Amino acid sequence: MLDRALKGTTAYWSWLVFLLILIGIGAACWFYQFNVGLRITGMGRDVSWGLYIGQLTYFVGIAAGGVMVVLPYYLHDYKAFGRITILGEFLAIAAITMCLLFVFVDLGNPVRIMNVILYPTPNSILFWDMIVLNVYMLLNLVVGWNVLAAERKGIKYQKWVKVLAYISIPWAFSIHTVTAFLYAGLPGRHFWLTAIMAARFLSSAFCAGPALLILLCLIVRKVSKFDPGEKQIRTLGGIVAYAMILNVFFFLLEVFTAFYSQIPGHMHSIEFLFGGLDGYGKLAPWMWTATGVAVVALVLLIVPATRRKNDTLAVACIAVIVATWIDKGLGLIIGGFSPNMFDTVTPYWPTTPEILITIGVLAVGFFVLTILYKVAVSVKEEAAA
Repeated sequence: MLDRALKGTTAYWSWLVFLLILIGIGAACWFYQFNVGLRITGMGRDVSWGLYIGQLTYFVGIAAGGVMVVLPYYLHDYKAFGRITILGEFLAIAAITMCLLFVFVDLGNPVRIMNVILYPTPNSILFWDMIVLNVYMLLNLVVGWNVLAAERKGIKYQKWVKVLAYISIPWAFSIHTVTAFLYAGLPGRHFWLTAIMAARFLSSAFCAGPALLILLCLIVRKVSKFDPGEKQIRTLGGIVAYAMILNVFFFLLEVFTAFYSQIPGHMHSIEFLFGGLDGYGKLAPWMWTATGVAVVALVLLIVPATRRKNDTLAVACIAVIVATWIDKGLGLIIGGFSPNMFDTVTPYWPTTPEILITIGVLAVGFFVLTILYKVAVSVKEEAAA
């Protein structure tokens, strides 16, 4: 079926060439980082995780969000989602590809990534994170590809495929739960040391993942003859609405706990993010922007008239993605390290090479996503004809 990716319009090939250019720029910057070291990034002793790990955290959520179409279709037999389940599964594959690459570029020496396999440490959360991510990607690849192949032949997929689909549902919850444990298991970082960290991660995943899937469905509808379906998009919109409400609610719980109890360790990180500390407040405009667009998203999603209109739903989905990306892709990481163990602030901001490498990894993910979607849409169009 991959041969379908070799046929496309001028716009399709232009998009792929554009992504290849971004990948080339990112690869060149990574080779520079490999030769010079991680000192070309904004990271250091006090802020040892930065933009790379922030994107890992965010896109694990995007991958986990795919379960919001898999679960209703396979577990509750919600047949309407049968049209878009493959799109959710392929989105998860692309997202995990990016996650693994962000780990790769975050290592000063990429060979070290093999240490997790060569010297397994079962008491390490990172070891289990490696397992759940790779297995989840394999599950989505096997299930999605076999279901698509069966649809192309006009037959029912085999029973063992459905068994793997069932396994992938709790596995989707595990990938973001284990990732949350990477943070919540560090007692020295008060901002991350919270029992609802995994719940916060899952709520943000279940709004950001479906929000991106809605945007992709709208794009697919516009650039191809395959229509993901109005009912499907509206149902996803409802899922995004409820998940976004929970996401904001969980964050407000953290704010209440920190400031009502007046625990300095919990208060200072939030104060740093939203107002700055010791003269360092570069993140404050970003966090207030995230707050503003989150409010806009909630209004557009809660009001039925705006949620059911595709134009305003698209705006709401963009707002959800922006708000959750700033919160998890920037604020969560930097806020956890600021202030440091000595109650001082070490400023961190991504450097130009760091940003270009990140863009390169994102381009790889969207390149994989484009190829997979081209195959899936082509098969769907052929089946409809």
